[in-house]
Amino acid sequence: MTRHPLRLAIIEAERMLAAAGVDSPRVDAELLAAHVLGVERSRLPLIPLVDPPVVDALHKVVVQRAKRIPLQHITGRSHLGGVDLEVGPGVFVPRPETELMLEWGLSTVAASAGSAPVVVDLCTGSGALALAVAHRLPRASVHALERDHAALAWARRNAEARSAAGDTPITLHAGDVTAPDVLSDLDGEVDLVLCNPPYVPDATEVQPEVADHDPRQAVFGGPDGLDVIRHVVALAARLLKPGGHVAIEHDDTQGESVPALLAARRVLTDAADHPDLAGRPRYATARRV
Repeated sequence: MTRHPLRLAIIEAERMLAAAGVDSPRVDAELLAAHVLGVERSRLPLIPLVDPPVVDALHKVVVQRAKRIPLQHITGRSHLGGVDLEVGPGVFVPRPETELMLEWGLSTVAASAGSAPVVVDLCTGSGALALAVAHRLPRASVHALERDHAALAWARRNAEARSAAGDTPITLHAGDVTAPDVLSDLDGEVDLVLCNPPYVPDATEVQPEVADHDPRQAVFGGPDGLDVIRHVVALAARLLKPGGHVAIEHDDTQGESVPALLAARRVLTDAADHPDLAGRPRYATARRV
């Protein structure tokens, strides 16, 4: 059996993905090769030659990715804050941009909270933010809220896996941020509210990975993208204890509107916006008076 250079197989995969319009063809080609081989991406240079079945398997998953099926749906995995998550059809795939909001939130809790801070992740989806907080801050009491039953099933699966791996268990709640009494038992008790809500304005054109695979209700937030965020702001103001913080991810067109919504609540102060690594407005924060 003639073995083939892995490097050449990855170059061909990159060519196919670039032709299909994938944003990061080289990275995706390498991640798919690592997935097929069952190794970390960093170990690919240590594997110069592979057998023909490996080349065939790589070609099959590259063809899937070239159809703009999300990389994470092919591998079945996503990552946030040092946590591996299972994802697939029916749940929003976490994005790297959310890491910045996570780090901001963790820094505020570490600086201001007591021995067992209470953290709430609204619109949790796969459970990504909540589970990342529990992983990074084991002393925290973490709650996660999700209205969609399919997404909640993914969150439950991820929560069970992280608990089995030794992380502090989180509390999952089935509920809607628009309900007037949701999480009322936590009123005035929360140190940190995090939220990555549906925020894309309805008329926005999005990539096929989003349009065809992310749940629409987890992406789009009404004509201006703020339908859910308005409720999140009101809920955060109710949940936070004095000195507590809120952080809400938003569309890059909402760098003024979301801080303005936060500033309009008399119990919230220090409303500010924060950029992502590309310098685009990405999340807004405030503090409870």
